[in-house]
Amino acid sequence: MANETMRLQLPLLQPAQAQKHVTVNEALMRLDGLTNAVLESASVAVPPEAVIDGQSWGVPSGASGAWAGQGGRIAVGANGGWVFVVPSRGMRAFVADRGVEAVFDGHGWFMGAMTFGARGSGLAFGMAEGDVTVGTGASFDTGIAIPAGAMVIGAVARVTQALTGGLATWRLGTADSNNRFGQGLGKGAGSWARGMLGAPMTYYNSATLLMTGEGGGFTGGKVRLAVHWMELRLPD
Repeated sequence: MANETMRLQLPLLQPAQAQKHVTVNEALMRLDGLTNAVLESASVAVPPEAVIDGQSWGVPSGASGAWAGQGGRIAVGANGGWVFVVPSRGMRAFVADRGVEAVFDGHGWFMGAMTFGARGSGLAFGMAEGDVTVGTGASFDTGIAIPAGAMVIGAVARVTQALTGGLATWRLGTADSNNRFGQGLGKGAGSWARGMLGAPMTYYNSATLLMTGEGGGFTGGKVRLAVHWMELRLPD
């Protein structure tokens, strides 16, 4: 008789087994962490100090501490420790620190996967976001990056702390077009931009979001930014 189920490695009760509740509880803990799976991250290599029951992490190669030697597995918090499960090809999970769904391709997590072919090709949606403290000057490079080969759909922004300086309004874009995602944008807290492109635009080289003042420069403030794109994955 098998000791575990094939897909999720849930422990099975054995004939005349003592303390059956231990096995059942471990199976339930694994189900709690893997059903409609949410991975806190698939890139953090150091286990969190506090183990939360049911919280799951995709363990990257080279992980340390309690995750050492568990690269490629899912670590599920259980009773103050970790249960490690080998994901099967095609398993889906939402990766919280990336804000995308991912598919396990047999070796790692394919981020943002919308399609995933038998030979490894696929279409992915991606995004980059961050909270930016604005520096001084007529323009400011936010560091929020668009990768090379991405077909950009648009970018969004929200002012979380009023922008200061001589500017009357501001623009959001990239170095080749500083108003691609908006112009005449407000500088007060709560002001926003929804810069959806009329036609998606492919960036063959990487670029970062750029803020440009209109009527004057920046001296400070904070903005929350995100840029959204599509990517093609090459076959294996």
